[in-house]
Amino acid sequence: IGQFDFQTPLILAPMAGVTDLPFRVLCKEQGCDWTVSEMVSAKGILYNNAKTLQMLAIAPEEHPTALQLFGAVPDELATAAKVAAAAGADFIDLNMGCPVPKVVNNGEGSALMRTPQLAYEILAGMVDAVSKPVTLKMRTGWDEDHINVVEMAKLAEKAGVAAIAVHGRTRMQFYGGKADWTLIKAVKDAVKIPVLGNGDIFTARDGLRMLKETACDGLMIGRGADGNPWIFAQLKAVLTGKEIPEVGISERFHMLRRHAVMLCEFKGTNIGIKEMRTHAAAYIKGLPRAAAYRSRFFFINSLSDLDA
Repeated sequence: IGQFDFQTPLILAPMAGVTDLPFRVLCKEQGCDWTVSEMVSAKGILYNNAKTLQMLAIAPEEHPTALQLFGAVPDELATAAKVAAAAGADFIDLNMGCPVPKVVNNGEGSALMRTPQLAYEILAGMVDAVSKPVTLKMRTGWDEDHINVVEMAKLAEKAGVAAIAVHGRTRMQFYGGKADWTLIKAVKDAVKIPVLGNGDIFTARDGLRMLKETACDGLMIGRGADGNPWIFAQLKAVLTGKEIPEVGISERFHMLRRHAVMLCEFKGTNIGIKEMRTHAAAYIKGLPRAAAYRSRFFFINSLSDLDA
């Protein structure tokens, strides 16, 4: 993909409120092959919105990395793609998967699955605008009655897209139900460009099973990495026939605190510690008395509160 050559790449999926710079760095350290930013508004870039522009920050140790854009106007996305490339992104990704109403109601995110010609024009425009590879993350369709992921994949390939990530759910499923991996395989069979599988990869064994069932070229992990950046190291182990490394409680707490420190340094203590409340809850999922501690995490206001 572009100047990069991967052998079964493991990618951190874009997640709003999760895949900011500090978390991407932690996942990279654990063996993630490339990271993807939170989705960034093309309009926000064009209007020089300060918060939006901060989201374009990339750490030197992150590369290769992608900045993901969302929007619905071809010219705006082409211009935003140039800005993202200038910011240092190795890939420019288009969001065609976000299901939330405030995005979909603007014709953006997964709503683009309903407008194939517009999606094609956007992708072709982005490909023409930058020399960096343009990638795409999309869902299987709008709902069960409108599954068009194969058609969209072919249009993306025609537009010059370098790789496609398929989340095996429709927009109407949001994050519920079960991801349909057979549709990932259908896309893999339909196009020649690399296809990345996404959806319901919560353990290293899940990832191995997806590779076998879909023949996809790489794995994109989203919620399975939230509070669990070690999933990349565990997947690397499985793919090379090694034992899956166990994560001890002390290691988990050390990572949790380091994440908090990095967030506070990057966004300031006031914002960083508030955002860490949700992350902290994810890190302790499955541990004894997790529910009791999770409720306490939502009242932390400083690193000393977290330490206590």
